[in-house]
Amino acid sequence: MTASGTHYTRTPQSEKLKWVNHMATLMDNQFRFPGTKFRFGLDPILGFLPVVGDMASFGMSAILIMTMARHGASGKLVALMLVNVALDAIIGSIPILGNLFDFAFKANERNVNMLRKHYEQGAYQGSGKGIFIGALLGILALFILLAWILWQLGSWIYIQLAGLF
Repeated sequence: MTASGTHYTRTPQSEKLKWVNHMATLMDNQFRFPGTKFRFGLDPILGFLPVVGDMASFGMSAILIMTMARHGASGKLVALMLVNVALDAIIGSIPILGNLFDFAFKANERNVNMLRKHYEQGAYQGSGKGIFIGALLGILALFILLAWILWQLGSWIYIQLAGLF
């Protein structure tokens, strides 16, 4: 049974990937807000540590994906997992908005669920090169937009501070 309460068939792969499931739960669903059903993990908590926390979360997600790839995830599935982690890393690095995003998105849980579907239904066959290239271009565009927004914000702050002196 997973943290979300769904059952899945035990296969040799699922036994080998028990650690992956445990780490995904730790990163995305380990804790519960008192009095609610809302769960969260270390990922959004680490997001409160600028740069270091985001890098630690990204590193753990990358290790999970590498482990899943070694245990039979197709190229297409790995590409889709990388898209989830990239979105989590990029949007999660935006102050305040990123912290809220980290509480809701749960990239590691999504990736484990996709892997489970891959094993049970044989989904996500193929190389995933097209998805990877498209995701890379989309992430690059998002990064450029984020850099432009930060530049504009920095320019505005500089002008405001220069006006005070």
